[in-house]
Amino acid sequence: MSANLEHAEHHQPSGIMRWITTTNHKDIGTLYLFFSLLMFFIGGLMALVIRAELFEPGLQLVVPGFFNQMTTMHALIMIFGAVMPAFVGLANWQVPLMIGAPDMALPRLNNWSFWILPFAFTMMISTLFFEGGGPAAGWTLYPPLSLQGGNSMPFVIFSIHLLGLSSILGAINIIATILNMRAPGMTLMKMPMFVWTWLITAFLLIAAMPVLAGAITMLLTDRFFGTSFFTASGGGDPVLFQHIFWFFGHPEVYILILPAFGIISTILPTFSRKPLFGYDSMVYATASIALLSFIVWAHHMFTVGMPLAGELFFMFATMLIAVPTGVKVFNWVATMWRGSMTFETPMLFSIAFIVLFTIGGLSGLMLAIVPADFQYHDTYFVVAHFHYVLVPGAIFAIIAAVYYWLPKWTGKMYDEFLGKIHFWLTTIFVNVTFFPMHFVGLAGMPRRIPDYAVQFTDFNAIASVGAFGFGFAQVLFLYILYKALKDDVTVGEKAWDGAQGLEWTLSSPPPYHSFETPPKVE
Repeated sequence: MSANLEHAEHHQPSGIMRWITTTNHKDIGTLYLFFSLLMFFIGGLMALVIRAELFEPGLQLVVPGFFNQMTTMHALIMIFGAVMPAFVGLANWQVPLMIGAPDMALPRLNNWSFWILPFAFTMMISTLFFEGGGPAAGWTLYPPLSLQGGNSMPFVIFSIHLLGLSSILGAINIIATILNMRAPGMTLMKMPMFVWTWLITAFLLIAAMPVLAGAITMLLTDRFFGTSFFTASGGGDPVLFQHIFWFFGHPEVYILILPAFGIISTILPTFSRKPLFGYDSMVYATASIALLSFIVWAHHMFTVGMPLAGELFFMFATMLIAVPTGVKVFNWVATMWRGSMTFETPMLFSIAFIVLFTIGGLSGLMLAIVPADFQYHDTYFVVAHFHYVLVPGAIFAIIAAVYYWLPKWTGKMYDEFLGKIHFWLTTIFVNVTFFPMHFVGLAGMPRRIPDYAVQFTDFNAIASVGAFGFGFAQVLFLYILYKALKDDVTVGEKAWDGAQGLEWTLSSPPPYHSFETPPKVE
């Protein structure tokens, strides 16, 4: 037996082959995180093209067709290339460690689900160089726009199929791992919140991704095989596509945020030196959000002319999601209440997450109101809303998680002073970028248009300056990571000045404690 083990170790591949053939959950998590960082910068450069064009009215830098390609690709890359792979990378690293498993349940499948991604995105980005350019129908790919144009659309659709396949395989793996490989004694209601949010997210992925696959396959057959699912001249209905797409698209936006809730629920107790307030209610709230996400899809479609009863149902169902979300925000604030708080970089990003994500949630509540949405629909108010949810929401949580777990992953500590500079630059510029969009949106500026009326000039100029500031702040993040990995500033087991050494902070669910007196720590 030992001879076999020595033989296996002797033949461990090294160099590039180690990363291509690895089935180690930590290696694959690292691959996901580096890939998502690369996609984050590529998608960010596309956003800067958009903001540079919108710095002043008129057409300056790019033709309208290329502007539309940038808005389409920016969204697809940020959603499927930056945010989702980052969360899967964090799950790969942390879920086995948090539940006491030796690895993921299906290690080879894990390797495959990652290596699908680089090929899919190479195919997607290469369409920009096709004759006729890349996809220009928006990330929602609405027909009839998506049924026209050059040869890029079938390639984009195939690449989205591959991305969906990767997501489904990853989700199956996570569910199998969590349900079958927990340490003895770890019941479901003793799992850390990050594991819970990922278990629920994985079920959402398995339910939602095949719906997207169906919608884009119907697009493909309309274009090349003579069907008329969405072609009005053949008896089809373009609005049908919107229903199918958003039946995927609304659970998808919760796929992009639920793991972030788990990250924040992990970081806040550590730096508040208190257990997470209301563990059970956090689990139930997460599950409630996931279930409700399947019955609110048509709030993206209030202007298509649906019956009044339909509008009322989707309005009230959408407002209902504010209840479990409000429970989570209350519990986070209650976790910090009367805690021995310190403000290291992960904690700063987590607090900014709560404040700014709540702003995004409140603007979402405004968009849920049908008569108000008639005014806001397809304006920059919608852009402001979902960027407040996804940038200070999903991306802040990912950055916080990297700062928080980097010492655990590498044994190296990042530069805390530079981390705080990165936080303040990022937080200031994210607000300079997206807050003015509320105003131009309420005043009626349409989204996805490369030109605009002169009265919107000042706010657009401010937003564009903010976007470039935000972008360059992330270059500092890159430097901080490089410096941390290169330097020899190592950390012991207690990376956060004993905060993680307090067992009562990290036990889940936490033991009973009145909070009147701090517990005794050996």
